[in-house]
Amino acid sequence: MSGKGRPRRDELELVRAAAELWDQDEPELSYLARLWCQTSLPYRDPGDVPAWGRRNGALSLVVQPGMTIGPDGHPRSIGFPYGTLPRLLLTWLSTEAVRTREPVLVLGDSLSAFMRTLGLVPTGGRNGTITRLKKQMERLFLASLTVRWDGTGERQAGGRLNVASSYDLWWSEKNPDEPTLMPSTVRLSGEFFREVTEHPVPLDLGALRALRGSALRLDIYAFLCHRMSYLRRPTTIPWDALRGQFGSTLGENKNGRARFKQEFERNLREVLVVYRQAQVTSTRAGLELRPSPTHVPFKGLLAATKETHE
Repeated sequence: MSGKGRPRRDELELVRAAAELWDQDEPELSYLARLWCQTSLPYRDPGDVPAWGRRNGALSLVVQPGMTIGPDGHPRSIGFPYGTLPRLLLTWLSTEAVRTREPVLVLGDSLSAFMRTLGLVPTGGRNGTITRLKKQMERLFLASLTVRWDGTGERQAGGRLNVASSYDLWWSEKNPDEPTLMPSTVRLSGEFFREVTEHPVPLDLGALRALRGSALRLDIYAFLCHRMSYLRRPTTIPWDALRGQFGSTLGENKNGRARFKQEFERNLREVLVVYRQAQVTSTRAGLELRPSPTHVPFKGLLAATKETHE
């Protein structure tokens, strides 16, 4: 929450959304591939650079934008996926892959129907949600992702983990509510499909809706859901490590490190309004995590898994 004075409007909306989650009997189950709980996409557009990356300990992720040929006949970048929209897309893709056990996913009969599944209201114009979603979808599906694990001297591992191997979108921006002649589909890459179906991290869809106003909040929530699923003893993650995972560009000098800590703590407080069971304390040394209940209760997870596979 903000310091002194009246709470911001978005803070009040977050509390209202969180209160609905507190009263629910069973969570709305969704999933995310484990990689996106350990690393993340950019929060802002990195601009015209050849690559962008994040590091979480020995794990590193490098993102390279897809390319096309411009009107002048020269190759040009289509840009990096960034912000909240690719994160919501990744959650939807992961959830559908786990639910259907199929690599080819159908994205709905119409553009507006699919947008509603993401919690978006279709709006037109250059800066409307329709334009932004279609642009971020293309950037996400065409980006090249390189994952590398710098292990001990005895082992190293790495590979490509691109999200999609192909996509075919049939949507009308002028008439987003009209069913299309052909279904819009995306074929997940074999590597991504195996990663999410073999190592899915359960999340509460209601929590994602409540937190979707900030990409950093979504990342912190996914990170905590993953860590609390296997944490068995208290541990402290140093601020340097957190900067590498969540915001290395803010850690290049003393002022930048202070800004990162302040921004991270503010977003963490908002995440903990939703994920109240998480025992997390911000200290001078770093983020102290203590074993906590998972946000999706185990009994709810078992029931939902059984229903999915029946």
